[in-house]
Amino acid sequence: MDNDLKTGVSLLKQGLAPGNGDLLRQITVETDALAEFIADKYFREYIAGGGGKIKFVTGKAGSGKTHFLQLLNMKAKELGFTTVSFSARDVWLHDFKEIYAEIFGKSDLDRCLRACAEKIVSDLGYDFESIPAGMTFADYLSSAGEFDALVKKELRNQLRTMFIGNPLIDYNFAIACSLLTGSILGHPALEHSNRELLLAWMSGDKAVKLSSLRKIGLSPSKITKYNARHMLRSLTEVHRLAQSPGIIVLVDNMEILIKSTSVDVVRYTKLRREDAYESVRELIDEIDSLRNIMFVCAFERELVDDELSEVKSYQALWMRIQNEITGSRFNYFADIIDLDRFASEKFTKETLLEMSRKIADAINQHNFGANGIGGDLAGALLSDAKFAKTSLPRQVALATIGGDTVGADTGGANTGGADTGGGDVGGF
Repeated sequence: MDNDLKTGVSLLKQGLAPGNGDLLRQITVETDALAEFIADKYFREYIAGGGGKIKFVTGKAGSGKTHFLQLLNMKAKELGFTTVSFSARDVWLHDFKEIYAEIFGKSDLDRCLRACAEKIVSDLGYDFESIPAGMTFADYLSSAGEFDALVKKELRNQLRTMFIGNPLIDYNFAIACSLLTGSILGHPALEHSNRELLLAWMSGDKAVKLSSLRKIGLSPSKITKYNARHMLRSLTEVHRLAQSPGIIVLVDNMEILIKSTSVDVVRYTKLRREDAYESVRELIDEIDSLRNIMFVCAFERELVDDELSEVKSYQALWMRIQNEITGSRFNYFADIIDLDRFASEKFTKETLLEMSRKIADAINQHNFGANGIGGDLAGALLSDAKFAKTSLPRQVALATIGGDTVGADTGGANTGGADTGGGDVGGF
């Protein structure tokens, strides 16, 4: 068994989302249709067409939030999107510069600029594939005796038109992209130290001295929480120029804003929590001005239910994300995707049995012991689901895997076990 698969099975045995793509697909029940809906209506149509969007995913512990984000991550990659996944446990949310820096670091800017360089070569009437490996476009032209002053001028004009003349890209960000793309083409030449300096500034590195950047033609300011969204807009535009359909940002564990585990210190003070709410509020207000990007943020439902530190207490944010119109049926277009409600509407006794069978089959293929649950237990879990602290998917997973498992918190059926804490198997 390869290491990724072994890790996936190990996570699955703990009642957590497996991460491994093949294993994830194998155990998914019902939520694949929901993920496909998001991929179809948002990724393929709206985001690839130039839109910006933010959605939220909520539910009890184990409801499938992490699992759902992993499904979206796979579908986005299959459609050619750049995907950025991170946990709110690892990235500060109260300062948007930290969010931007995480996105920038995982966005593969070098690949995008190489695609831009390839387009310039094509627009000049050359075949990029004909350039020998290890040779720049400038070297290739020089070897053919064609790299004269006119060609050099046209290269600079192409770079200026693509980046500096683009109103959607910050001026200094555009100059940096122009210089970096020029270094890929071989003209204008850029020293390695200056290349690293440009990338460090673009990533929001606090250690960069602005005076050093002025020597290579930039007049920038530090990237802060106040201009980071503008820089993100520039980054998404570069992705569009590189023929990428966009960036999908998946943020998990946002409940960290109001909770910590027994081994963690309190991460967010009241002030920082409100700053985080304000950061999300500002992103929502500006999302329509961003192109080709979608955020999907997941959190346990206590973030909107907790009386003291809930999102509802910050009205400026709550007014923007609440689902004002509700109906008797699950709304696939809602800005808050409630996986508990999805489960209550879509999950049946047969669903739970299929879920258990798939988990057991996945684990037993790799010589781990697991037994599918029976109809009586499935019925008991389903009838007690409304009162359980832990969601149905995790209860089914842990009952199938067989430990002290699931349902001591259901207040009903004697199904064994307890809530295991962070992460989730969810929504198979």
